[in-house]
Amino acid sequence: MQIDDYNNAAVFSQFPVYGLNSAEKQAFLQQRLNWLTHHHATHCPEYARLLTCIGEVNSPMCNIEHIDQVPPVAARLFKDYGLKSIKDEEVFRLMRSSGTSGRQSQIYLDADSAKLQSQILVKTLQHWLGKQRRPMLIIDAKETMQNKNGMSARAAGLQGMSFFGRNHCYALDENMQLRIDEVKSFIEQYHNQQIFIFGFTFIVWQQFIQALQSLGLKFNLQQAILIHGGGWKKMQQQAVDDKTFKQQINAQLGDVSVHDYYGMVEQTGTIYMQCEHGHLHCPVWSDVVVRDINSLAQLKNGQQGLLQVNSALPTSYPGHSILTEDLAVIHGEDDCPCGRLGKYFTLHGRVPNSQVRGCSDTFS
Repeated sequence: MQIDDYNNAAVFSQFPVYGLNSAEKQAFLQQRLNWLTHHHATHCPEYARLLTCIGEVNSPMCNIEHIDQVPPVAARLFKDYGLKSIKDEEVFRLMRSSGTSGRQSQIYLDADSAKLQSQILVKTLQHWLGKQRRPMLIIDAKETMQNKNGMSARAAGLQGMSFFGRNHCYALDENMQLRIDEVKSFIEQYHNQQIFIFGFTFIVWQQFIQALQSLGLKFNLQQAILIHGGGWKKMQQQAVDDKTFKQQINAQLGDVSVHDYYGMVEQTGTIYMQCEHGHLHCPVWSDVVVRDINSLAQLKNGQQGLLQVNSALPTSYPGHSILTEDLAVIHGEDDCPCGRLGKYFTLHGRVPNSQVRGCSDTFS
């Protein structure tokens, strides 16, 4: 592969989702993230000032030798500043985080950025779902996607995932209550097929699984797959961990393969899917670093710290390297028992006293 291919979206968007080893991925991301750092320093004045403040004063090029050295932007800065590397008239879509306390992150996309993020999301999810659309049960209300004041992260997630399904059934009404007759009819029609179920974690738990339990209803699905995401804060408050969540899903619904995922509006299109061994996996277009919560020094595998997420995708705003407020542990690279290449990790909650954010944590 030629160096120029690293910045050619038509080329790198076709990479195998988990198919590059560490050395190959390092070569791609080093070149791409260097280019993005230079691009955003040139086109986003606030980002250029940030680089100056952290010591990258001599050149906006910030020529990194390893992807772990990319200077990250703190996630909460997207709430305080309109960070964008495009002109106002080029804004194609405005994305907002789902936080209900304080300000929301605002992410500016031009048409090319939105297209690339969509392509990568599709390619990633096709790895898990296949290319054929499945009958889809959406654990949310149709009204969630009808907000005209900019698309929230939750609405964007629902819309993005809905492309992978057909004959959609929304399990909840506008008051977020179970539409039991519609759900029963959908499952009766498709229970022998590979149903795709999607929802945000706490909503799936409280508004769907617990509602079924209260009604004494169980189903016997065959070869269904549930993909869920969003914060675990409220789940932890109810002492519900990943194992318990999966057990209750299977108890109520039958043969369902359950996969959590991690993602954020600040890096739309980049998602970290959970494999059958409980690990979140970096696709080829992204990488993660774990840093000490006080010194921000990079930690070794097996040590818990702040998660930094790097992505090859954001070109319309400086979101290619973000320091989150989430705690994580990296377990390894290229050697997960599931066989997928790339780093794999687990999440361990949020930094104490950090702002609440997340698609299902914000539902009340």
